[in-house]
Amino acid sequence: MLFDSHLHIVDRKRLAYPWLTDAGALNRDSLYEDYAREAKRLGIADTLHMEVDVAETDIERETDYVKSLSREPGSLLRGVIAACRPESTDFPAYLERVLADPFVKGFRRVLHVVPDDVSEGALFRENLKRLAGTRLTFDLCVLPHQISKAIALVDLNPDVSFILDHCGVPAVKDGLSESWSSGITEIARRPNVVVKISGIVAYTDPDNWTPETLRPFVEHCIASFGWDRVIWGSDWPVCTLGGNLSTWVAATHALMQGVSADERNRLYHLNAKRLWSL
Repeated sequence: MLFDSHLHIVDRKRLAYPWLTDAGALNRDSLYEDYAREAKRLGIADTLHMEVDVAETDIERETDYVKSLSREPGSLLRGVIAACRPESTDFPAYLERVLADPFVKGFRRVLHVVPDDVSEGALFRENLKRLAGTRLTFDLCVLPHQISKAIALVDLNPDVSFILDHCGVPAVKDGLSESWSSGITEIARRPNVVVKISGIVAYTDPDNWTPETLRPFVEHCIASFGWDRVIWGSDWPVCTLGGNLSTWVAATHALMQGVSADERNRLYHLNAKRLWSL
């Protein structure tokens, strides 16, 4: 069974997504029922919703919307990774509200859509420290050239659990690069970081990739982090840029042929359930 740690739901009738205007094929509704129909056939038994960079005024509405979907019979949804703005003076009050809501499992602030100095600001860093000692994780979504920014945040917060999204977003279609490889090796030295093997088919040549195209990226992440610090995610619907949900799940299974059942289970669901105490 698979625990999907990275599902995006897009419902433009409910929430505002300013970034979608320039998102090409992703500028559409991607509804939970469409995901769930396919996911259940693929052996996905649990999922966390990942924030979709909604308009700032809709951040808490997004959590409430996903929570309503989780209450439906047979729902796969077990919680959310909520959006946040650590650079805001409103963050401490928001954090207090989130800590009272066990449905929220962590935060994400996508860093490659804002200037680099946002994560370097004193207020951002002070607010991130507030996660120490809480149950909340923080997802790092950065491009390879920004890995040093992510490492700086991790080093300042050794008591916060971080998750590096999408294998560090490698440019798979361009092949392995030294900057990506060395960045993964370096951030993996921090024991409070987990890597998410999620949706990297979106970074391929969509017409020509095979599992072997993905293998060096996945295997380098696993070798760097070890089997206890890897979790799996779909990144649906972004993964559909390289196929569909079924394609990514099939590629994952192909890549895991030859590993032990214990190793596979740690990646597929055990590590995620331990990380979020599910």
